[in-house]
Amino acid sequence: MVQGQVFTTTYAGAAFLTPITRINRFVKNIVPTRSDIRKKIRSQRRNLGSKERRIAANLVNNKLCHLRVFRASKRIALYLPNDGELDVIPLIQSAWTMKKACYLPVLDTLTADQLKFAPYRPDTLLQVNCFGIPEPVVPERQRIRAHALDLIILPLVAFDAQGNRLGMGGGFYDRTLAYLRYRHHWRKPHLLGVAFDFQKIDALRNHTWDVPLQCIVTDKHIYNPASHSL
Repeated sequence: MVQGQVFTTTYAGAAFLTPITRINRFVKNIVPTRSDIRKKIRSQRRNLGSKERRIAANLVNNKLCHLRVFRASKRIALYLPNDGELDVIPLIQSAWTMKKACYLPVLDTLTADQLKFAPYRPDTLLQVNCFGIPEPVVPERQRIRAHALDLIILPLVAFDAQGNRLGMGGGFYDRTLAYLRYRHHWRKPHLLGVAFDFQKIDALRNHTWDVPLQCIVTDKHIYNPASHSL
């Protein structure tokens, strides 16, 4: 018998699946796909009230500002919240106060499937890209690649305690940071995720192209798979 193949028996004109096939279909039905996880958590995220968002943003800001890696970093990439993502604008303002250089991700005009990072200051002009996400309007020569940064703070849809991240599905960060998969000692930039604590799930299947995070900071906990470096 070939595993997973459908074999049937007939009783009184009714067809029945074999036990193996029934088990396979049952397991398939109860294990959520990445698409299922995205849909569920994005909906939860968008339905949060403004007070809950503000409290969570301030809690994450306070936690991150006390991390050694944040204090030591001079060039930091962040993001502007979209689709209900945790708001890191308080963290951007803290970074400006600490005289750090802040950057935002922008679509690479040459590759179209990776990111560069553009400087972001209080007076920087923004315009939305093809995904409706604001980007700094700066000359191309001011845009830098990931390896020139000290720290990237990434948004995410879901994560697990091992540092695996589920994004929106475009793969932009994974392609941009793919070179880090081949480095075992010197890693630049450091990669930190931020999220609401309900975005944590038990386990994410780690694909070969995924670039894991060193730390995830939420409103309730710091999940720190690489604590020795942070």
